[in-house]
Amino acid sequence: MAPRKSEKSRLPTVKQPRAWQRMLSGRRLDQLYPSPLDIEIEDIAHGLARVARWNGQTTGNTAFSVAQHCLTVEQIAVSLNPGWKDRWCLAALLHDGPEYVIGDLISPFKAAIGLDYREFENRILAAIHMRFGLPATLPKTVAGQIKRADRVAAYYEAINLAGFGDQEANRIFGRPRGLAPKLVKQLREIMPVSTSDAEAQFLARFRMLHEERS
Repeated sequence: MAPRKSEKSRLPTVKQPRAWQRMLSGRRLDQLYPSPLDIEIEDIAHGLARVARWNGQTTGNTAFSVAQHCLTVEQIAVSLNPGWKDRWCLAALLHDGPEYVIGDLISPFKAAIGLDYREFENRILAAIHMRFGLPATLPKTVAGQIKRADRVAAYYEAINLAGFGDQEANRIFGRPRGLAPKLVKQLREIMPVSTSDAEAQFLARFRMLHEERS
């Protein structure tokens, strides 16, 4: 039997859970349906500089941040692709941008969660891309080169910072090939920088790439 009208009016309303996060810029980013208009590079840099790679399980007096990882990936991508357009270098720098709001889940956990997490992550990345004049979805060749650079960075982070042996890192990430000797030397000497330095370096590199495109 259907409830009478007076009974319907007394039924509790279901309140939708809050899905937005307030940023230091004052923006409110809806994490389920992100708008490019609510994304600011200062929020991204601030957040990524405070998110630890490898769940914080790295050597050094400070965590190795996602901001520093993004700088490393962009450096590798440029070395692997001489003459790359600034827009693709920018895409490499921003490749882990969504982690400024959702954090850095290690790959095995992402795989366990499944495609729903990936879709959630990709929505935020698409909004970031559109905010800064990049295509929402990158060309496959560009995305593939960024992924390659990401795995190279992960390999050297693993053996230099995260306690992996060469054989274990090689089995999981693949031994990098075709890198310039100068780049290999830099990657073998990688060390975490402070939060403030990571944030400043990320912002400086972003502005260099973005302003050159403008």
